[in-house]
Amino acid sequence: MTSLLDRPASPRSADLTLRRGATRVLLDNWAGTSTVPSRTLYPHQWSWDSAFIAIGLRHLSARRAQRELESLFAAQWGDGRVPHIVFNSSVRNDAYFPSPDFWRSSTAGAAAGAPTMCETSGIVQPPVHALAAWLTHEADTEESRRRAFLPRLYPRLVAWHDYLLNSRDLGGGGLAAIVHPWEPGMDNSPCWDGPLARVDPAAPDTFRRADLDHGHPADRPTDLDYGRYVQLAVAYRDAGYDDRTARPAFALEDPCVNALLIASELALAEIATQAGEDAAVHTQRAARLTDALVNRLWDDEAGTFLARDLTSDTLVRERSVAGLVPLLAPGLPAELVDRLVATLDGPHFRADSCDLVPSYDLTGPVFDPTRYWRGPAWFNTAWLVERGLRTHGRHAHADRIRSSVLNTAGDTQFAEYVDPTTGEGRGARAFSWTAALTLDLLTTQETCR
Repeated sequence: MTSLLDRPASPRSADLTLRRGATRVLLDNWAGTSTVPSRTLYPHQWSWDSAFIAIGLRHLSARRAQRELESLFAAQWGDGRVPHIVFNSSVRNDAYFPSPDFWRSSTAGAAAGAPTMCETSGIVQPPVHALAAWLTHEADTEESRRRAFLPRLYPRLVAWHDYLLNSRDLGGGGLAAIVHPWEPGMDNSPCWDGPLARVDPAAPDTFRRADLDHGHPADRPTDLDYGRYVQLAVAYRDAGYDDRTARPAFALEDPCVNALLIASELALAEIATQAGEDAAVHTQRAARLTDALVNRLWDDEAGTFLARDLTSDTLVRERSVAGLVPLLAPGLPAELVDRLVATLDGPHFRADSCDLVPSYDLTGPVFDPTRYWRGPAWFNTAWLVERGLRTHGRHAHADRIRSSVLNTAGDTQFAEYVDPTTGEGRGARAFSWTAALTLDLLTTQETCR
């Protein structure tokens, strides 16, 4: 049998080295049916990580990329939600916090249809999955059709989007809301500071942070932030994870989450066609979501999209990379695309030494180049912005970001994130989505030569 490491690659030695390095990370982090983000800090399966990982895995093995997504959706709840963590029962509880005994999904989430064959968290992450499924199908259409990959996954993806569009339309404006800072994936963003300040934190002696066993405290959220995260999760759990009765102290509409929902609805339209279903419902949803995104989250003064705090019904006056991800929406008005590109090129997001996009405004009052999501540049958000730029024909800008990803990933040993002012790797190394998305950009670059 041919090893995945022996697949044909570019004759360019630098590209070959990068390809082999990325492949090795994905092979080493494969756990049998899915891929862990990191063998140290993140020993379980994460939702949007698996979607990004599948996008890279498709270039090595479309079958394995399919299994990545199928294993995640096997843990889908009856109400349609896809949990942000699927726990590996062979990993001891103290290896990661919050652990399965904290979430108590199979009992606390029983009324919402939590699975009984595995334990999960009760919150969600951004909906990249339909986009990942479509790209995985395109990588090997024959294998996909042989396994009926899209017809089997389609109803699960529909249920997932239905959950976000119905149960999570907490603002009544047609956008999906988040109820915990972990849900948008940008856990420690300064965008959440104001809304989080209303939350009384859990007592420090009621939980133990396992993340500090593997990460430097200067890079991680503070104990105060963690106490608030825990309190929000406890309140949601104790409400049975029921969005009809829970009264979240933290509820926002995030531009990245909703931009990804638009992109995934358009991917779902392609999937529907292949599965013999009605594609029009998904293109119509994408159009309505785009209108709602512009009407509710665009801020002309900031030149970007901002999160909306549903408690105060006001926009959060902080610029972050989340506000640039709506470039993924092909129906975005041309004048907004121009403004977003100008913002990307301006002082808020353009660093002299690194073209990876910082997670937070470089000129912002609490910018920190090393602390989790408060400034560091991440490879997954760079990939999203790169794809968004190409959606609108901004190939020169996209090429710049792609080159920065390919130049930085290998140099940092596929770091979790980097200091945007120096390009220095931070966080975990051999990080799966960094390797996967590097492989994707490397492969698509080669096909365009």
